[in-house]
Amino acid sequence: MHKIKKISTEHPFYPKELLKIKNPPKEIYYKGTLMENEICLAIVGTRKWTTYGKQVALEFASVLSKAGITIVSGLAPGIDTFAHLACVEENKRTIAVLGTGLDEKSFYPKENLKLAKKIVESGGCLISEYPPGTYGTRFTFPQRNRIISGLSKGVLVIEAGEKSGALITAEYAFSQKKKVFAIPGTIYSRTSKGTNFLIKKGAKLVDNPQEILQELNLSQKIENKNFIDNRNFEEKTILEILNKGAFHIDEIIKKSKLDPSIVAKTLITLEIEGAVRNLGGNIYSLRT
Repeated sequence: MHKIKKISTEHPFYPKELLKIKNPPKEIYYKGTLMENEICLAIVGTRKWTTYGKQVALEFASVLSKAGITIVSGLAPGIDTFAHLACVEENKRTIAVLGTGLDEKSFYPKENLKLAKKIVESGGCLISEYPPGTYGTRFTFPQRNRIISGLSKGVLVIEAGEKSGALITAEYAFSQKKKVFAIPGTIYSRTSKGTNFLIKKGAKLVDNPQEILQELNLSQKIENKNFIDNRNFEEKTILEILNKGAFHIDEIIKKSKLDPSIVAKTLITLEIEGAVRNLGGNIYSLRT
């Protein structure tokens, strides 16, 4: 069992980036490991995610974490959860900032308690400015968003409605002079209203993780895994289809012209090997 620890602004391990913001918490509680001189990026978004948003969150968090960036988010259901989950799956560091105490009784959301433990076990950290026993309110969650952006060099918003809490994080980032990135979306989607608004306001439109590395002045190149070489015909056919985007299994069957049973069996094999991921509802995408 990991203990809850506490440090103040005078402590040498208090996050340096957080000290730069206007109103840093005088004390922070944490579980896991605090690190010096790490480069963090916040990834946030709506709870009412779409398959598109889930795919983007998993891909960007996975690729950027493998490039050495610590992903910060709020552990909320939806986009936040997918960002943390992608890091844990790669055994990479991620930081979750809570709007409650870190004890299990007041912890929220309860459904992410297991994920929170995995975050700590994989070398990550849980952070809160609230002491154990503090339950979340409509004030504590927006307030913690300044910490999410404060810890980070920039904030990436992936899907957000017009009143999404992710926009509060972005506003804090703007005021803290952090870089704000946004994933564009269709004008007909409610979950893209917020991101498209941020782009109009000055957030940088990004459509691949490399652009974020360049904006953060990181020279490290992202090495994408090549899942297509040295595969049998069925695997190559399906991977080439998924290289163009995420598709429902029925669409994969139609495009590949393979027998449905072969497609289903091949997808299971590729998923077990880590080449593809099931986004839910039998919609598959490449796992970068």
